[in-house]
Amino acid sequence: MKPGKVYLIGAGPGDPGLLTIKGRDCLALADVIIYDYLANPVLLGYAKPDAERIYVGKSRGHHSLPQEEINQLLADKAAAGLNVARLKGGDPYVFGRGGEEASLLHKQNIPFEVVPGVTAGFAAAAYAGIPLTHRDITTSLALLTGHERPERKLSSLDWEKLATGLGTLIFYMGMTNLKKISAKLIEHGRSADTPVAVVQWATLPRQKTLTGRLDEIAALVAAAKIEPPAVIIIGEVVRYREELRWYDNLPLFGRRFLITRPYAQATSFVALLQAQGAETICIPTIEIAPPTDWQPCDEALLQLGSYDGLILTSANAVDAFFERMNIKGLDLRALSGVEIIAVGPKTAKAIEKRGLKPDFVPNNYRAEGVVNELLSRGVSSKCYLYPRTEIARTLIPDSLSKAGAQVDSPIVYRTLAPEGKQEMIRHLLDANELDAICFSSSSTFDNLHAMFGEELQQLKKETAFFSIGPLTSETIRKHDFEVALEPENSTLDDLVTAMIEYYSEE
Repeated sequence: MKPGKVYLIGAGPGDPGLLTIKGRDCLALADVIIYDYLANPVLLGYAKPDAERIYVGKSRGHHSLPQEEINQLLADKAAAGLNVARLKGGDPYVFGRGGEEASLLHKQNIPFEVVPGVTAGFAAAAYAGIPLTHRDITTSLALLTGHERPERKLSSLDWEKLATGLGTLIFYMGMTNLKKISAKLIEHGRSADTPVAVVQWATLPRQKTLTGRLDEIAALVAAAKIEPPAVIIIGEVVRYREELRWYDNLPLFGRRFLITRPYAQATSFVALLQAQGAETICIPTIEIAPPTDWQPCDEALLQLGSYDGLILTSANAVDAFFERMNIKGLDLRALSGVEIIAVGPKTAKAIEKRGLKPDFVPNNYRAEGVVNELLSRGVSSKCYLYPRTEIARTLIPDSLSKAGAQVDSPIVYRTLAPEGKQEMIRHLLDANELDAICFSSSSTFDNLHAMFGEELQQLKKETAFFSIGPLTSETIRKHDFEVALEPENSTLDDLVTAMIEYYSEE
């Protein structure tokens, strides 16, 4: 059997946006993903749905699988004809033991390819606001490990040259030996007041950066209880941090939010929050399902050209409706002469992705806005198609019907409570690890409340509830919960803006 290929992929330091395009593409090809403790699990989303996922992570004192067995696992999976992605934190060839893995593959005639990643030292410096080189200070740097083989300890390092011959020193895996590293450098000539930065969880919203003098940094780290994973940066360039820091100055830096939207709909919201420095945890409290009966929708599609207007009030409705059109053999020509009405900009964008431009979007991004706009134009004797969710309010069909219009409102999707999410959310709430939960619809709150009942009052502790708009807020308050934040307009962009203002005032 012809062996598969092994891709040794650098996952980068933690921020999933720092994965290279080639790394992403290789993940998508793989039949097996073998990943590390320091590789962001979010990256597994690039894998094929049926790809096997094997965790072999190693953290201090905990080894899921010895390195020798990892090496052989790569070879065995590839020998079985499978393409294997070995996803490693940082860069495979910078203190990542990628050389050992590649050597075994070479010996067993297994084809492999190395995909470089952003190494933790470079990323930690950039995200902490520290230029590793600066022509006014130093043009040299060294990458070192502070954790060698146990029998060698730190004896193999030439401390005199490190202390006096190089500008910037970056130590990986050196937290356990930080006191010894500092002492050795001072002993061999490095000034005791040399600035040092210790960057923990670099590039992630939980990143912490501690600075101090070389002779005091070990004590400061111990007092702050900073533990691995962390990178140690030693040199005069650290003094630039206060001037050049940017990441931990982002308005939502260090904040952690639970996103309750389905994964497919949460992507843009998550990206908006992460761009402001926030950490997002997406655990959907709803999932989208087709209706139990497509017949009412199919009957409407048979007479699509007879409608005066098509009213769409969510991206889910857009997706479900147009996909059903496609299944029934219809294309955009079937909507010729039909006015396309979108409830808000996000729905309008979803329509535009389908190749159509909405005829109007009301100023008030709610069903009330659609109704007021249509009534102001006159709807008597007109016929509208309103594809909707199973639990949609009856405001649109009731209001337009009273004004003399005919409204057909077939169900095109349902929102269900997903299974297996309760304990994940319980852990976050019990541990008080969330700043806020973001609710994008009444259903997202209703399903969360159904999971916990009144127990939710005790679980939420200091966790705030943020709502997308008035209807969602009304649902939350109906159960005697406080809404900490609601944007003026019911859009995710406005919600993020309101969140930034909320924490800036705090």
